[in-house]
Amino acid sequence: MKPRAAGDSLESVSAEPAPQPTVNAAAPSTEVGALADLRGGQSASGTELLVEALAELRDELVAIRRDIHAHPEVARTETRTSHLIADRLRAAGLEPRLLPGSGVVCDLGPTTGPRVALRADIDALPVADTCGLPWSSTTKNVAHACGHDAHTTVVLGAGLALARLAEAGQLTSGVRLIFQPAEEVQPGGSLDVMAAGGLDGVKRIFAVHCDPKVDVGQVGTRIGPITSASDEVQVTVTGHGGHTSRPHLTGDVVFALGQVITQVPAVLGRRLDPRSGVNLTWGAVHAGAAHNAIPSSGVVKGTLRCLDVRAWEKASEVFHAAVEQVLAPLDVEVEIVHHRGVPPVENDERSTTLLEAAARDVLGADSVLLTEQSLGGEDFAWYLTKVPGAMARLGTRTPGGVTYDIHQGDLRVDERAIEAGALLLARAAVLAG
Repeated sequence: MKPRAAGDSLESVSAEPAPQPTVNAAAPSTEVGALADLRGGQSASGTELLVEALAELRDELVAIRRDIHAHPEVARTETRTSHLIADRLRAAGLEPRLLPGSGVVCDLGPTTGPRVALRADIDALPVADTCGLPWSSTTKNVAHACGHDAHTTVVLGAGLALARLAEAGQLTSGVRLIFQPAEEVQPGGSLDVMAAGGLDGVKRIFAVHCDPKVDVGQVGTRIGPITSASDEVQVTVTGHGGHTSRPHLTGDVVFALGQVITQVPAVLGRRLDPRSGVNLTWGAVHAGAAHNAIPSSGVVKGTLRCLDVRAWEKASEVFHAAVEQVLAPLDVEVEIVHHRGVPPVENDERSTTLLEAAARDVLGADSVLLTEQSLGGEDFAWYLTKVPGAMARLGTRTPGGVTYDIHQGDLRVDERAIEAGALLLARAAVLAG
């Protein structure tokens, strides 16, 4: 895929910088207009203050997003990002709380009664940034290739706008902002947040996730499962190594790994309901170093994903049995490691309805799309095992532009999505209050 020139999909900003910026947030040469151009400048009554606040914050939020993008931090090391968020919230008169290690929570609005939570994940991925923009990563082989820099800025923007609503006496229910570390590792930083009391007093929770297949100004929603269960699996095979001329005198580790790689996914497809969308895909295999020597050990690593939570609960047992049965005829030993990851994100019907109503209010009547369930995993699912909530897919593609992919170093985000996502979550919090 040929990358675009810098600025093809980004809105020009007059850089009111984030607190103590250390990245050049200079505006690109090509403008794509304001978010209002996409929604026709119209919004439902009752949202005017949110729209006005976020229009004023637009340039600063884009600058903050670029600063975070330029300084990505992988799971559980997000200290700079956490302090940047906390400093901006304090500047708005709020009282954020730093979580143990990394992450931030911040309450605003009325102090009595249950709260509505808005969640962002703040960690980056261990991949090289190849976007080629002035604010590309300054950290080698670490990049915000999943859009968490946008998620963070969306929730920050929603919180700052809601704080203005609270100052005006127009916020009837409390809101909690959750800036969560370590989404990209399993079982995920959401469990850390909950252990620190991050869901205490929360009645409903919302989030967005960047979707570069959807145009900016639109959101994808779905009642029920929107992501899949996702586990990490590893199979280590050991045997008596030897010369490739005498495989019958060895436990042929390479051959054994080949059987695991090809046969185990097929066995799962016959032992688990095919409607559950079970998918075992290998991502790494390592064994040996010479063309004429059979090694004594080797390993294969992959992900086991399920669309259905009931199949997920059974999959571990079936996976272990399949590996052992496939290797039983061979003279090798096996060690199986199965890291349980996350269940599917199951969007609550009421919460999804509120998100859709919020989108139509602030983004326009035609802004809501039905999205498909993906095989991706998301640890937002753990929150939904405790309180109802919903996640929406936030469009980040410039209309008519290139479709990028997440978890790729060349990911580009149409920055109008920041204002769109902040409006969406802020309005959803008001409707759910």
